[in-house]
Parts: sequence; C-alpha cells; structure tokens
Amino acid sequence: MAEKIGVYFDQASIGPFLNLEALSEKVQNVWGKACPVVKIEPFLASEEGHKTIQEDIDAGTIDSVCICGSSPRVDWELFDFGSNILVERANLREQCVWCYSNPDGSPLNPKEEPPELLQAMATDYVNMSITKLQKTEIPDPEKVDSIKRILILGGGWTGLNSALSCAEAGYEVVLLEKDKELGGYTKNLHMSFPLSYPFTEYQETGIDQKIETVKGNSKITVYTGTTLEKFDGQPGQFTATINSSSGQEEISVGSLVLATGWQAQDTKYLEPFGYGKYPNVITSMQMEEMAKNGKIARPSDGKSPKNVVFILGMSKVMDNFAQEEETEIKRKAEEKEQAKEEQSEEEIAIEEPFEITESYRHFSYSNEITSLNALKQAKYVRDYLPQSISFILYEHMIVPGINERYYQSVQDDPGIMMTKGEVKSVTGGSNDNLIVTVENTLLGEDIEIEADLVVMPTGIVPTTAHDPVIQLNYRQGLSLPELNLFDGFADSNYICFPYETRRTGIYAAGSVRQPMPLSRSISDAQGAALKAIQCIESVNRGMSVHPRSGDLTYPKFNFVRCTQCRRCTEECPFGALEEDEEGTPKPNIARCRRCGTCMGACPERVIYFDNYSVGQTSSMITQIKVPEEMNEGGPRILILACENDAYPALDMAAQKGIKWSPYVRIIPVRCLGSVNTIWIADAMGKGQDGCLLLGCKYGDDYQCHFMKGSELCQRRMENIGETLDRLGIELERVQQEQVAIDDYYLIPDIINNFVDNIFKLGPNPFKGF
Repeated sequence: MAEKIGVYFDQASIGPFLNLEALSEKVQNVWGKACPVVKIEPFLASEEGHKTIQEDIDAGTIDSVCICGSSPRVDWELFDFGSNILVERANLREQCVWCYSNPDGSPLNPKEEPPELLQAMATDYVNMSITKLQKTEIPDPEKVDSIKRILILGGGWTGLNSALSCAEAGYEVVLLEKDKELGGYTKNLHMSFPLSYPFTEYQETGIDQKIETVKGNSKITVYTGTTLEKFDGQPGQFTATINSSSGQEEISVGSLVLATGWQAQDTKYLEPFGYGKYPNVITSMQMEEMAKNGKIARPSDGKSPKNVVFILGMSKVMDNFAQEEETEIKRKAEEKEQAKEEQSEEEIAIEEPFEITESYRHFSYSNEITSLNALKQAKYVRDYLPQSISFILYEHMIVPGINERYYQSVQDDPGIMMTKGEVKSVTGGSNDNLIVTVENTLLGEDIEIEADLVVMPTGIVPTTAHDPVIQLNYRQGLSLPELNLFDGFADSNYICFPYETRRTGIYAAGSVRQPMPLSRSISDAQGAALKAIQCIESVNRGMSVHPRSGDLTYPKFNFVRCTQCRRCTEECPFGALEEDEEGTPKPNIARCRRCGTCMGACPERVIYFDNYSVGQTSSMITQIKVPEEMNEGGPRILILACENDAYPALDMAAQKGIKWSPYVRIIPVRCLGSVNTIWIADAMGKGQDGCLLLGCKYGDDYQCHFMKGSELCQRRMENIGETLDRLGIELERVQQEQVAIDDYYLIPDIINNFVDNIFKLGPNPFKGF
C-alpha cells in the first residue's frame, strides 16, 4: 500500500493550459504527509525526469509515484521504477486538457487563466489517482512450475510447421495425429498455389520433406493413429490422456496448439448444381485427385474434356436451397410439436432434441481458398490438356495480398476465360455434356456455356464442427466454445488475439480457426507456437497471458463471506473457476486472464485483486467533487471505460483534436464485465447525475477482449435498474454504449448526447446529501 506518494506534474504536457502551482498547493493541503513530494518538472517524460523521481525513491522519501501528465498508454517505459514501486498516471493531457471544451464552445487560450471548470477536472483526476495508489498493494504473484513441453494436436501442414517452430525455439514437442500417417489433406494435393517468389506459378507443397524433418527432430515425439482422450489441468501443468495402439498413456505438457484442420463440406449442398445427378459434375477435391494421378478425364466416359467450367458464383442457387432447407426445418419442428401433444411426459423427456443441420455458409467462408484453387486447377487443365479451355465463373474473386500476382498470371493465359456472374442452373445436355446458365455477368447479359466437365468448390468445415476434439474437465463445458451454432470454428478474438481460444493455454491455428491457404497456415502455425511458448514462460513467472500480458495479480477471495451463489463460476469466460460440492469457488490461477468478471459478478464483493478492487474504484468515485447545484457547476457524470477499446478510443479522439463535455470524469476498468453494480450505486448516492459505461461490441460479431464482458454487463443492467428504482432515480441516468477502438470519432456525440439527456432529466435527487 502506498504511504509516501510522490506527485509529479509534467509542465511540457499540460503546463500551458493548467495552473500547476494551484494544483500542487491543493495536493499539499488535502493530502499532507501522504504526499511528501509534490513537484512541477519542466519535461517529466525524459531521462532527466526519470532521474529526478529515482533520486526521491533512493532517498527513501517516497514509496510510490503519481505522474500527472500524459496518458498511461504512452511513455510507460520511462516511468518504470521496478516491481516494488507503485506507479499511477493521472491522464491530464489527453482526457483533460486536450479534450476540454468550454460550455460556450470557445477554445482554450493558454495566455489566459485556466477556466475554473478545467482546474476542477484536473483536481478530480489527481485526487482519484492518489486515492487509487492508497488502495493498491504491490502484487504478490502466484507462480506455476511450468512443464516446458508443448502438445501439438494434428499432424497436417499447420501442425507440422507449429511443431518445428516450437522445437527450433528449444521446447520439447509431442505431436499427435489420429490418422496412421502425417500430412493431413496436404498429402492429397497435387500442387499448391504459390508459396514463394515470384508468386506466379503453382508449386510443390514440400509436405514429404516437412514430414521427414519433423520425424528427424530429436525434440519432437510423434504419435500416429492416436487420439486425445482427455485434457485436464491448467496452463503450465496440463495432463493429456492419449489413446494409441499401445494403450492409454498420460503426458504432462505446458500448453497445447490445436491444429486439427478441416474436413470437406457435405456434398448434399452441391446437389442443386447437379452433383450426384450428372456424373460430370465433380468437386475440386476430385479434380485434385485426377491431377495427382496424372490424368484429367470425364467420369462418364474417361475422355479428355474440352471445356471445363469452374463454378464460384453460387449465391443465387444456394440462397434458394437455404430457403427450402429452412422451410423444411420449420416443417419438421412443427411436426414434432404436434407429435408432443400426443405423447406422454415420459416420452417427451427421453426424446432427442431437434438439431439444425449444417449450414452451407462454409462455402462463402472458404472463398479465398476456393478462388485460388479454381485458378490453380484451371492451370492444371491447360497444362495437361493444352487444347482445352477453362472457364471460371465467379461472384467474388478473392486473391488477397501477393496472390494478386498469381491471379494476373492465370488471367494472361489465353485458354482461361473468367467472368463475374451468378450461376442460375446446371442442366444436362447431349453426350453427357452440361449446360451452365449464368446471370448478371460483366457484360450484363445472361450466357450459356456447354461444358464437358463442371468443377464445384469444396467448402472447408473445421474438425471442431462435429467433434469436440478436446475433452476438457471444465466447469463451462467439455469442448472448446465455437464462434456460433453454424460455424464450428474454434472461438478466439479474431481481431486482436487471433490464436487464443477461450481456454487459456490452448491455441488454435490453421483451418480449425478459419479457412486459410498453406502460406498463411505457416505464419499461423508460428504465431500459435509463440503464444504457446509465451504462455508457459508467463505462468512460470506468475504472470497472466493475453490480453493483460505481464499482469502479476490474480483474483483473491474472502471465503468467510462467500455465500456460494456460483455467479463467479458461472460467468467466468475462461474456466478459471471451478467449485466444490457446496458451490465454493476453486480458482485455477493459471487459467485466469485477470479480466475481473468474477469481481463484477460477486454480490457480496468478496473478490479482489491487489491493484484492482471494488473498494478501490468506490474510493476513486468519492473523490469526484459534485457541485451542490447543477445550474452553478454543471452536472457530474461518471464514465467507466473499458481499458482495451473505449479508453484508447478516448485518447485517440483527443489526439485528433476532438472535444467533449467537461462535466464527465473517466475511470478505466479492465473490462465492463468487472463493473460491480455498487460503483453505480455509489456514484448515484454521492449525487452524480449520470453514469455512462463504454465497452466493446458484443453479440455474434463481438470484439470484447474478454469474450463476454460487455454482454454480461448489459445483462446486469437489469439489477442496476432495480437498484435505481429503489433509490427513486431514473434508469435513463445509466447507459451502456458499445465502442470499438476505431470508433474514436463517435466518442463526442456519444458523450455529449448523454450529457444533454442528463440536463433534460435535471439534477440527481440525491445531490447535496
């Protein structure tokens, strides 16, 4: 706990717009001996500034530091004074001076005396930072004796590359493959689209050499014909139970890379295009097999095709198919409901639930792969049958990045014709030929192409879509959470943390995470390997991993007051909390990502971190000085801003010169999931006129770094409404908004509109009490 706080004002950052002498005097008068050092430095964010503070620490004058200047998101390395010195940053530049807007809209004039409203804002932020330090303990990390061995699940292209990356970094690797041979689907490929310069020709995959390299690496133990039966424990100390031909075995590992890859989409979704009806409608996998065997021929008669059509423009037919499928699903559901009326309760109880069938959307998810594959196989036709012509009918040609070169090289082949369009139908013609009808082409006309052979894409479905793959012993379930009902891809924050699943220590790579070509799978495998290594090394030091990498704190529990309500164990997004038979939480510290969702869920407030607690934030809220009359000093509005998206967005807005109301006070929180309703009750009870919660986007396209925090906070708003109703306060005084980090330009309107609504509501009834 901070007892002797040094408060330092950065003249270069904030001096021209604030009366720093007045602020310094207030700190000395209010905090007295708690702040024995109060200084105004000309340029604090410098080696000289660092040296000044270090000298005060070395002299024993202070044991903690409060920096009053720029945002804590900048210059942080200059204000690191070791693990035993607490440092807090009062953001007086970005979220005070730079964002300040006079109520009348006039700009700040550095030559004039700072406005009273601006000085009041700065005073509040300084006082909040000091009281935060007083409520902060130096973290006492709980270290895990990590096992420096990594389990790679899946021996295909991604798994092989990930295994080699881990081994080359010096870590032991256990590679598990369920098939008898390594290589996965890549073994079945004739060629790959370009993997190296000049990126204009397809090339060999190199899978056989990759397999031999893995087998020859002394740090890699390979198991084939082996499955993972169970995976238990926590990062650094997992136990993998495997089944092989020699029986069951337990292996201790520190982390896991999930690289189980994909499987082909059910061909029933190709039936609207004549697959299964016409022998010369084949899949791209069948075409690949032909090329690998050295001959491209029509299945109907074994003859060489002269016109080969590759279909990528599928949405029109597929949408109709989806509508028919949805109608059929609803019809079956209605039949089941009608049947239940004639069943006994016992029959209903044992009946299996109705499941929605697999979605056809995997074709659209795979469109980069299907586009590149069509280009590659069109070249197969030209190379094997120089007199034949390839037609590529695409709705969207997806060739990102360097693959544009490959697209251009294929486009230059005079025997390959491409057109944008939507395939309306594939019907039978004479001599087992096929008639492909295309709408909405580039020329604006419908066209018909007579084809000897039609090639349909193979949709990529992750192995996790129909198989748990990993059997976990977690409170939240046995398998990995998926993106949604239809996708089946292993869930991760695909924008900011693409490899991390919701189970700490388990990292997804390759097409089990999202469809990707071999080139991207290499970098994906390397990224997941680095994350698996980082996890082992972090928990070995008692540190958290992503997104609060390096955090030494962990949730602590006052079990004496715990009522076993199970809210914390139920709401934890990562399985960090299990429970005993009575419902008492059993923490798995290495699984925890330090989001504080458990703290926000706890109605008894028995969960806390050394440097983040309910009491700490409540104390900060009490430091906000609320004018007794709204018409004199204006309202006071608390903003609780997620540190991952909303808080950076606020900084970015200020850096762009965007202003907002001076009546708000911002407190960063780890996640909106950590917001305890008592904070809002405290703010309202102290006379604040409103509370705005700014968090990440939630829902199917969520961007919350802690997966469910914003969504959980929104659910808790119902409890907040009940609390406000008991206090006789309007629910409109509390509002939650979704803010992505690139929504910085929306910040002023969100804040100012909320402030305008508060003015319309009038003062908080508790103001002045």
